[in-house]
Amino acid sequence: MGTVIILLAVGAAAAVGAVARYVLGQYVQYRSPGAFPRGTWLINVTGSFVLGLLVGLGARHALPEQVVTIAGVGFCGAYTTFSTFSYELVHLCKKGQVGKSLLYAASSLAVGLAAAAAALAIGSF
Repeated sequence: MGTVIILLAVGAAAAVGAVARYVLGQYVQYRSPGAFPRGTWLINVTGSFVLGLLVGLGARHALPEQVVTIAGVGFCGAYTTFSTFSYELVHLCKKGQVGKSLLYAASSLAVGLAAAAAALAIGSF
C-alpha cells in the first residue's frame, strides 16, 4: 500500500474514531449524568483494549502492519483522548472533588492498562 493511500486511510479511520468518541461520550453522559466523567473513562478503556487487540493480532497472526497502523493510529488515536481526560481531571480538582479526581486518574490508568494487556494476550493467543 502506498504512503498516500495509508495517509488517507488513517485520516478516514480517524474521522470514524472521532465520531464514535463523540457519539458514545454523549450517550453515556446522557444515560448517567454526574460529575464523574464516565464517557471519557469508557472510551479510553475500550480504546486501550482495541489497540492491544490490534497489536496482539498483528504480532501473532500476521495482521498486516498497514491495518494495525490505520486502525491503531487512525481510529484508536482519534477515539481515545488524553486531552479530555486531563481537562476533566483538572476540572474535578478545581471543583474540590479530589477523591473523584484520584479515582478517575487511578482507575483510568489501571483499568486501561489491564484492558490493553488482556487484549494483547487475547490477540496473541
